[in-house]
Amino acid sequence: MSGVDPAELTAKLVRCASVTPANEGALEILYDLLSDAGFDCVWADRGGIRNLFARWGNKGNTRSFGFNGHTDVVPIGNEADWTMPPFGAEVKDGVMYGRGTTDMKSGVAAFAAAAVDFVRKTPPDGSIILAITGDEEGDADDGTTALLDYMTDHGERMDVCLVGEPTCPETMGDMMKIGRRGSMNAHFRVVGKQGHAAYPHRANNPLTAMVRLMDKLASHELDQGTDHFDASTLAVVTVDTGNPVTNVIPAACTAAINIRFNDLHSGASLTTWLEQQAKEVRENFGVQIEVEVKISGESFITPPGPLSDMVSNAVAAETGVTPTLSTSGGTSDARFVKAHCPVVEFGLVGQSMHQVDEHVRVEHIHKLKAIYGRILKDYFA
Repeated sequence: MSGVDPAELTAKLVRCASVTPANEGALEILYDLLSDAGFDCVWADRGGIRNLFARWGNKGNTRSFGFNGHTDVVPIGNEADWTMPPFGAEVKDGVMYGRGTTDMKSGVAAFAAAAVDFVRKTPPDGSIILAITGDEEGDADDGTTALLDYMTDHGERMDVCLVGEPTCPETMGDMMKIGRRGSMNAHFRVVGKQGHAAYPHRANNPLTAMVRLMDKLASHELDQGTDHFDASTLAVVTVDTGNPVTNVIPAACTAAINIRFNDLHSGASLTTWLEQQAKEVRENFGVQIEVEVKISGESFITPPGPLSDMVSNAVAAETGVTPTLSTSGGTSDARFVKAHCPVVEFGLVGQSMHQVDEHVRVEHIHKLKAIYGRILKDYFA
């Protein structure tokens, strides 16, 4: 195959053990490749996180196509559970194994390869921007947000952006993302009065109040979904007391929930609802309840239109599959990009991401490069 081999580039990136927030040379590989192809590359580091901004073309061109992705990966877990080296990028029967092969070093490699080949063969009338972070799998405080801040401070702009996260559930090309649900976590601490389990009237059991509160939250129907979103969900993820005995009513307990919400809600409106529910239980049970909320991202959608049509058409042309437009799944850095420009996501089949023996079919990496190359050609046509 001509041009930059995206599978070889993927393998180089996978061999960098860039468990978030470590970089281990992954972004330097991309810096060198893109610089050699005429991209202006700048480090947009912040908070100890390495971030790469690369632009081909003049700043302020009338058309600018952007790509966002990450080279950091989640931990490997117990290495003894892996049947292949987690950072070996070894290929067996046409499948490459290693942490980050699916999420999402292959996506970054495929776009970088497509972009380099494109500007070398048919220099476009416009700009191509790659904003690659080393802080997506972690707190994400100094990753894509730092890149976007850098762009604002230096007059850089993406007119549209493609995020290369894995998006396909079953087969290559079957789904793209035009939005994402919002995500938030809430932690609760209920304080009552400790006492002997044989004399519950002399205590005030915080667990009774906590169980009632968790039941109120979990049994409440937040909504029934919208035109582009499934119904919002609330999951109780932990209830803890640390009580090792059965004859003592504890003084306090904690719990946590996660909410994935659609465009009928905001983080602020759900926070108000949670605080109101806690207030009602507090007054009914005479306990103290503390509520701490962290909003990971708001829901968003890029309405179907020219950008999603262009990506969908390119996917169909290369795979024979027309992708479903979806807002399912977890969060991604598209939640930050959406405030900068219209954004959609398309990438590989994601069945093995974050798993032991994470892997990708080598042919799919080449197919993804072809899709990204077609998108660039259609955008600058």
